[in-house]
Amino acid sequence: MSGLEVRWDGVSHRYDGEDVVRDVTLHIAPGESVALLGPNGAGKTTLTRMLMGLVRPRAGAVHVGDWDVATRRPDQMAARVGYAFQHADQQLFARTVRGDVGFGPRRLGRGDAGVDDVLAELGLEGAAERHPYDLPAPVRKLVTLAGVFAMQPAVLMLDEPTAGFDRGLRARVVEAVRRRNAGGVTVIVVSHDLEFVATVARREVTLERGRVVKQGSGVGDQGPGS
Repeated sequence: MSGLEVRWDGVSHRYDGEDVVRDVTLHIAPGESVALLGPNGAGKTTLTRMLMGLVRPRAGAVHVGDWDVATRRPDQMAARVGYAFQHADQQLFARTVRGDVGFGPRRLGRGDAGVDDVLAELGLEGAAERHPYDLPAPVRKLVTLAGVFAMQPAVLMLDEPTAGFDRGLRARVVEAVRRRNAGGVTVIVVSHDLEFVATVARREVTLERGRVVKQGSGVGDQGPGS
């Protein structure tokens, strides 16, 4: 699937009376690969949750392609945005890895087409019939990523996708993300893993205290096509 433009236009949000996102305007072009960087509490995850309608800004608007997110439910947004949460256990619920990875495509009316390919791509074919919670935490994370990839979204939104990964697991995810970005998918990652960022992001956006404070080309500018 071709990528879509993502836009946050003048968005703000607060929790418990504290501003966590402050008048942020940020546009990501179709097929671009962007890393959102910054310390914990900078507002990165709040911005990304706005893409799914999981957080509604108190001011401003969010668009994914020609959709105003305010007019869509989170389950509708899943047709365009594949969102991998920071904590894998928030997404796993099926009794088998195959069932979990195939849930999203089935909800979108695509059946199980491509599920086996994604399992093989991420080295999960041997765990396909195992219960996700019988697997180590890093592999559970890999299962959630496989589920997102299997949905073939136009926008990949990955929150700390390599947390706890060794080099082997990171390499699998790097190749999977780069392959999709090279095919035109828009990629947005939130990560403290600068080695990962260096290999997948062509632009970095740094946030502090809910504001964009810096933008520039990716670390080493090693994104797909470079």
